[in-house]
Amino acid sequence: MSAMLGQLLERINDSGPLTVADFMAECLLHPTLGYYTTRDPLGATGDFTTAPEISQMFGELVGLVLAQSWLHQGAPDQIVLAEAGPGRGTLMADILRATRAVPGFHAALTLHLVEASPVLRAKQQEALAGYNVTFHDSIADLPEAPLWFVANEFFDALPIRQFIRDGEGWREKRVIAQDGDLGFALGGIAPIATLEHRLGDTETGDMVEVCAPAAPLASELGRRIAEHGGVALIFDYGDWRSKGDTLQAVKAHQKVNPLAGPGEADLTAHVDFETLARAAAPAAHTPLTPQGVFLERLGITERAQALATRAAGGTLDDLIAAHRRLTHPDEMGTLFKVLGLYPATHAPLPGFE
Repeated sequence: MSAMLGQLLERINDSGPLTVADFMAECLLHPTLGYYTTRDPLGATGDFTTAPEISQMFGELVGLVLAQSWLHQGAPDQIVLAEAGPGRGTLMADILRATRAVPGFHAALTLHLVEASPVLRAKQQEALAGYNVTFHDSIADLPEAPLWFVANEFFDALPIRQFIRDGEGWREKRVIAQDGDLGFALGGIAPIATLEHRLGDTETGDMVEVCAPAAPLASELGRRIAEHGGVALIFDYGDWRSKGDTLQAVKAHQKVNPLAGPGEADLTAHVDFETLARAAAPAAHTPLTPQGVFLERLGITERAQALATRAAGGTLDDLIAAHRRLTHPDEMGTLFKVLGLYPATHAPLPGFE
């Protein structure tokens, strides 16, 4: 029996069944046994690969959107450039490289990363050597200043609770101890005030997922952008409104049972972007846009063609494959979405027209 499984069983025996959120939080963020606190999960030798790791084109285009919006907002001379869940630092390194030639942008920014993992903080520091990086445990810890913010596959890892509709009430899905292992079970029927609005678009048997940390984080971003200026770009898989069981575990690039090997697989769920958009008011939000559409509007095909003139053989094949993976509807192009936040007094962001 693994140390994490033993710890979870002991907690259940002491305190009763766990919500899915408690299970996720323990598996991902336990200080000594948690998935994110003990390893670098990215890349071919890890468990999953994110868009910035697939191609430099992703980060370059994101960087140009950030710089263009900075110019549109009058090029303020002191800004916070921040990323939440920065992985290995690849996205931020590409953003900084792509914006180096924008007059005044680098002189105006201070660089801030929101990262809980000591292992990944070390990787980020290495990728951003030469830059003065300040690390934070929370978005709320960022300085109060105009904020240019990006999060790629950050919100999907926040813990969710799962509720199945039963008549006019809801039954919560919980993690229980079952013959020395873990299992799922449903709690009793109860009304859930925060799900009253979902009685109109669900029926008995439908599952709705609720991510309690998401709204306060989006609210914090929206407040800062409305008060000080700035933008936020949020990339993730999900849709406008949550419906269905989307909890998944990934290990070695394969989906596995979420309850098997706790602490050894990445646990995520689809993002409910409606929650983020509504919580971010009074900041304005863009239409929720498929990642492939967004990148094509920004010129990823033209950028790929420019890179292709200097590529050959395997490098060219990799470039073609990366473009397809980022944009094609059968790859990341439709499953992944992007939502932008910006001051209501300013023009919408590039790429969302």
